[in-house]
Amino acid sequence: MRYELTDLEVFLAVAEEGSVTRGAERCHLAPSSVSLRIKGLEDVVGAALLVRLARGVAPTPAGRIVMEHARRCIAQLEQMNADLLPYSNGLVGHVTLFANNNAISSYLPDDLARFFADYPNVRISLEERLSHDIVAAVASGRADLGVVALEAEHPELDFHAYREDELVVVTACNSDIAQRESITFAECLGRPFISLRTGAALHTFLMNHASALGGRLDLRVQVSGYGAIVKLVASGAGIGIVARSAVDGGAAGNVVVLKLAEPWARRDLRVCILRRPPVLNPFRDRLLEALTQPHAGGTAGD
Repeated sequence: MRYELTDLEVFLAVAEEGSVTRGAERCHLAPSSVSLRIKGLEDVVGAALLVRLARGVAPTPAGRIVMEHARRCIAQLEQMNADLLPYSNGLVGHVTLFANNNAISSYLPDDLARFFADYPNVRISLEERLSHDIVAAVASGRADLGVVALEAEHPELDFHAYREDELVVVTACNSDIAQRESITFAECLGRPFISLRTGAALHTFLMNHASALGGRLDLRVQVSGYGAIVKLVASGAGIGIVARSAVDGGAAGNVVVLKLAEPWARRDLRVCILRRPPVLNPFRDRLLEALTQPHAGGTAGD
């Protein structure tokens, strides 16, 4: 099939506006030119894409399919243009960094801010993933660096110490477990739980552990970050599991922090990188250095 991107843009404008005239105005074209482009697109597709109504036009079933795919194509092209824009503005390097929720919610923002202060023309694509997925992504070359909370090794990766952290349970100061020092994950399953949203790495991690115990989390509220979890827990809405780094400092005064008595609660963070990267990327190496140097890689208690 042969048609131009402009044909899809014109058709999408007319279909969304419900009018050839308004669609033409949106595309800054004459209505006659728009009609010809849509007619040509219909000839190529082999089906009518619009049906005329008393007051305008509407997409046919085939037209709705074209609309759906046209939106995706145009959105992907816009994203490509957005991704390329920094290069035209003097971007000198790009690093893809995958990290788990602990790192993104605690240490990474400050450490990346220091890196950008030294390298303002470098762009970093940061994505949240589960630790096992991050290891696989770095090993396959889909990510340049990964920040994970795994003790396991990988034959193709090097691991460097980043930060020390652990998962803890937070509860309201007046709750029935506030006087305890620790609690098991199994004991958490019967209590109203404040969780990160579905799809967040920690949410998936905890749901899997609950399933392994033959139970489930009683999700009362799902929120977007650790800070919101702590605030809701302080109000008495339920308990939550967060990284200790999320409640270090001022936030700790509003809740009681209990040790999570599970071997997997320890979440020491490490940076992983291919042992023999196939492509030279000096900014990847400088970011690794920035994350693992002593002033950026201290413990949560520093």
